[in-house]
Amino acid sequence: MYIILMCCLRISLKQFSRLNFNNSFIFFFILLMHPFALQAQQPEYTSSELEQQLESVTENSEDNETEDDSFIQSMRQYLKHPINLSTADLATLQELSIFSAIQIQQLISYRNRLGIFISIYELQAIPSFDLRLIEKIRPYITVSNSLNSGEEVGKRMSSGTHTLLTRVTQVIEKSKGYSIDPRSGSSFYSGSNQKYLFRCQYQFKNLLQYGIVGEKDAGENFFNGVYKTGFDFYSAHFFVRNIGFIRSLAIGDFTVNLGQGLTQWQSLGFKKTSEVINNKRQLAVLRPYHSAGEIIFHRGVGITVAKNKMEATAFVSYKKIDANVIYDSLGKEDFISSFQNSGLHRTSSELIDKGAQRQLFLGGNLAYTSSRFHVGFNGVQYQFTLPIKKRSDPYNLYSISGNKLGNYSMDYSYGYRNSHFFGELAFSNAFDKAMINGLIVSVDPKVDLSILYRTISKGYQSLYTNAFTESTSLNNENGFYAGISIRPLVAWRVDAYADFYQFPWLKYQVDVPSFGKDYLVKILFKPNKQLEMYIRYRTESKFKNFNVDNFILSPVLPILRQNIRMQINFKTNSTFTYRNRVEMVWFSNRSSDLQTGFLIFSDCIFKPMTKRYSGGIRLQYFETDDYNCRIYAFENDLLYSFSIPVFYDKGFRYYLNFNYGLTKNSTLWFRWSQTIYKDKSSIGYGLDEIMGNKKSEFKVQWQFQF
Repeated sequence: MYIILMCCLRISLKQFSRLNFNNSFIFFFILLMHPFALQAQQPEYTSSELEQQLESVTENSEDNETEDDSFIQSMRQYLKHPINLSTADLATLQELSIFSAIQIQQLISYRNRLGIFISIYELQAIPSFDLRLIEKIRPYITVSNSLNSGEEVGKRMSSGTHTLLTRVTQVIEKSKGYSIDPRSGSSFYSGSNQKYLFRCQYQFKNLLQYGIVGEKDAGENFFNGVYKTGFDFYSAHFFVRNIGFIRSLAIGDFTVNLGQGLTQWQSLGFKKTSEVINNKRQLAVLRPYHSAGEIIFHRGVGITVAKNKMEATAFVSYKKIDANVIYDSLGKEDFISSFQNSGLHRTSSELIDKGAQRQLFLGGNLAYTSSRFHVGFNGVQYQFTLPIKKRSDPYNLYSISGNKLGNYSMDYSYGYRNSHFFGELAFSNAFDKAMINGLIVSVDPKVDLSILYRTISKGYQSLYTNAFTESTSLNNENGFYAGISIRPLVAWRVDAYADFYQFPWLKYQVDVPSFGKDYLVKILFKPNKQLEMYIRYRTESKFKNFNVDNFILSPVLPILRQNIRMQINFKTNSTFTYRNRVEMVWFSNRSSDLQTGFLIFSDCIFKPMTKRYSGGIRLQYFETDDYNCRIYAFENDLLYSFSIPVFYDKGFRYYLNFNYGLTKNSTLWFRWSQTIYKDKSSIGYGLDEIMGNKKSEFKVQWQFQF
């Protein structure tokens, strides 16, 4: 029935009449769509909501997939050591990153009134805790009247888990970067086309962890050239929680998260998704950093101390960062024109940029938190060795400049009964201002509302931030967001939001002040644990430069992008689950005809309960008119590895995952993926261009725990 509905919808849409599907492809996918043809199972460490949130992160960050796997590492740790809801404090509940602010507020209020939990089923008595939420959090929580947290220093040092993980990734087809540069007589890329990851870590619950991470990207040297010590990137951390009045202590690499992200937010943060009431930033100020990303973290020392309801944090960091240096031939001061955030050091120019800028960072936080009220004062300061001076384009008029930068803010929240108010007011050292205020209200046991207002001046600048905004850069934006979540029946949920925003000054590729609007509606049907279906529609309108005729002044035209997605997850038994998605995109502007895109995939993932092995396969077809109609799709990958490719043009993709438990403590993973394009003679551009119409990738990973 599902595939018949989709085919009828596709045929009825006149816009899709130009998609020339091969009959064999259609027949092939109709077979795949049948519930008895293929069956799949979601990994235990992801969910449908998380996949959609990660897809949104990649889409909002200009196709750059995050390498921060701290979130998944934390969730895996909570699977092994579930949170005891009878004793968990506010910071621990926030760290789980599943509860909304109002759900945490109501849970703590219930516990304060009635005492510790006796049974997990008591959660149903909390107003905003429905069966769907309880089912989602069940693997990560427990209830117990035991107050022994096992925090003794000796137990922390001896009762934790050592983990050794190695991963190798290789694209089989070599790009132009591995060919010979005629000017130098050597290849453009200095190293091999393998990507290596190494991680050695010790962890006891969330109370103590330390370890080291090493990573080499494809094209970088390894134990050769400038990398005599092996990996291009190393990261080490030591992090401990709850030792007397010391709430947390970080030595080495760590992240800082303040307020609502106006001054600093380095952990994963979600923006506009179908989880419409989870728009408040809520994490501990200090967190350990143990991922392979080379940019968004600090290197130094941080400490948080607490007494009663007061908490104080201080941190200092000094590290080298990648930047493009402009050397002044007239003898004046050299300066930085831009920061390099790719983390790649393959070519001679990329190696020149490596560590070219030196950054001193220091700051702190002072906070008061009671059962209902929170207020915090935050301050950060940056000092750079070389001044920053960006190109004199009009949109850069208010960009970061000089060799100093400071941000200061006050964040606050107040909860009363079924409502929760939060916000942050910030200003820079040039007294440019930014503000975010939000309100979450549970107006009924079946209805939650969320509103958020933001205003960020065009001159406000900050680094390593991730607030709830439309733009990736935190400046030059005013906006109003409203979301609603309705649960009319046990099996049904409707989520919707509307976001209206404007940019008072110019933006990159938008040469006039502009505005936009964004709407989303999602209908979810989940009658039982075996079946989940949803349909999601999103439409967004904004402005962008379109200068196909090379005018002196680039025309700025309104663009409209619409997207509809339908997905079904069907778990037939404890081993197999079926999953399928169909997605369509429409893109239009006044300078060209309507452009369209289409994607369909079907998954099969199997996980026998009593076997050492598990695996999965995806078969996918996509067809779009161009990049404007691109579509993102989360892929199951190796443990702790993200894969959210962007698809455009026309082609076929498949991947196969397989893992096998060699012993009780040792596991091996394999992954093979390939994309085959139709009517293309090359893939990519520049030094990353691959000749041919195929791109194949192989991954292997081994983990040993003891």
